[in-house]
Amino acid sequence: MNERETLKQTVLAIAGANPRKCMKCGKCTGACPAFDEMEVPPHRFVSMVEEGRVEELLGTRSLWLCLTCFACVERCPRGVVPARFIEAVRLVQVRCQGQNHLKAEQIPDALDEELPQQAIVSAFRKYSK
Repeated sequence: MNERETLKQTVLAIAGANPRKCMKCGKCTGACPAFDEMEVPPHRFVSMVEEGRVEELLGTRSLWLCLTCFACVERCPRGVVPARFIEAVRLVQVRCQGQNHLKAEQIPDALDEELPQQAIVSAFRKYSK
C-alpha cells in the first residue's frame, strides 16, 4: 500500500464513516457557519478523502477553521458526518507534527474544574494513539 492509500485508510479508520455515502448535495456546506472562510468546504473535504487526497488536506486552513459544531452532520440526508472526516485529518496532522505526547498519567495535572469533560476527552483522543 502506498503512502497516499495509507493516509486515506488511517483517516477512514479514525473517522469511522463512509465517504462513499456522500451524494455531493452540498447541504452540509450550506449549513456550515464557517464555509465562507474555508477553501475546502465540508462536502468537498469528504470528496477529497474519498479520492485519497488527504495529503492536500493536511495543508489547508479549512482543517482548522471547522468549528466542529456538527451543523453539517445535522443537515446531511445520508449520515455522512463530514465533521468526523475533518477531525480525523486534524488528528493525522497533529500526529504528523510529532505532537502525539499526552500520556494518561499527565491528565490529572492538566485538569481544571472549569474545563468541560468533553474537552478533556477530546484532547486525550487527539494526543494519544
